[in-house]
Amino acid sequence: MSARRLSADWLLPVEGAPVRNGALLIGSDGRIAAVGPEDSVPSPPGIPSERFDGSALIPGLVNTHTHLELTGLAGRIDEPDFPRWIRRLRELKLARTSDDFLAAARIGLADCHAAGVTTVADTGDSGMVAAALAETGGSGIAFHEVFGPHPVQVADSMAGLADRMRALQPFASDRVRLGVSPHAPYTVSGPLYAASAAWARSAGYPLAVHVAESPEECALLRDGSGAFAEAWARRGIPVEPAACCTPVEWLARHGVLGPDTLCIHVVHASAADIARLASAGTAVAHCPLSNRAHAHGTSPVRALLDAGLRVGIGTDSVASVGTLDLLAEVRAAAGIAGLDAEAALRLCTIAAAEAIGLAADVGSLVPGKWGDVAVMATGMTLDPVAAVVSSQLGDVRATYLGGRQVYGGARAGTPA
Repeated sequence: MSARRLSADWLLPVEGAPVRNGALLIGSDGRIAAVGPEDSVPSPPGIPSERFDGSALIPGLVNTHTHLELTGLAGRIDEPDFPRWIRRLRELKLARTSDDFLAAARIGLADCHAAGVTTVADTGDSGMVAAALAETGGSGIAFHEVFGPHPVQVADSMAGLADRMRALQPFASDRVRLGVSPHAPYTVSGPLYAASAAWARSAGYPLAVHVAESPEECALLRDGSGAFAEAWARRGIPVEPAACCTPVEWLARHGVLGPDTLCIHVVHASAADIARLASAGTAVAHCPLSNRAHAHGTSPVRALLDAGLRVGIGTDSVASVGTLDLLAEVRAAAGIAGLDAEAALRLCTIAAAEAIGLAADVGSLVPGKWGDVAVMATGMTLDPVAAVVSSQLGDVRATYLGGRQVYGGARAGTPA
């Protein structure tokens, strides 16, 4: 953490109107001490001060769904069929060592910083993203995945989960939180969903689960048909006869939904499913480019927002979409939902922070929150919000995490 003063042509606090010629002061504790017009923000002696002309200061972006341990796998799976894509991904992961996963997580985290992202909600089963976040002083939640599609695996899966969470505990801090992710309906049995959700809540961990992502997942639970059901049959895994429901309803039956749960994707959701999610207070991570890449369909994101659900945007993995460009995902979501630039920017800032339960600390530029800031080149614009939303990866000039510069180098600002 580092005390620092930043100023630019524009400051977009998100929780408040854009400020022309704005500035902010980050204290030695890494939190924002003051924010507002340039002439209203103190310049204490001895505090580094930087000016960014032709740019806007925005909250560090919040990515609600990543798989940073899969960095390096972009373009490695040429398989349009999703169940076969999943199998190939599993094969590639089995070929990696812990050191490989850690190296991938480090690169992925650096790529996030280069994209203006300062907080991630990551899911994986190597534990190396938690390690990378801890060693770099990063920010986010590392959800540890648990698997077990056969009901007889519950005891072993739960024992493994408890062991792994104990091993990951040293990585937790006031900036790095741990969570539990029972992976998806095609990899987790109903009894394991119930057991892992109950255990996570008893231990105070938030939940994240991939759900309602693909037609094949829906077919598995609707009537035991489709590619996932066929794969289960080959492995001797029973299709639970009492299902006959949607994936969202399946989670509800097993006590998974709640205000501490992040549902990832939610492409195939009926009006009843959306009402069920809203009633439970569950949040959603929307990944439109991943949904498109796998031909899953189009999420009813407009209906999710209209129902009052907390919705944030995620990039998913580079194995799916090849990039960690969060603003590209935001533009895709805005097109689907018919959102203006201001509403779109909220989906990767304060709304995303609300979706993962971190809005008290990140997602907007207000005093008391962490000094997480991205500096975006906008040119001489009169509409900085639209300029930021339409920006490309190369437009990120600098990224700060708790006042500490984590991206920028020679492209940073000039002394003020």
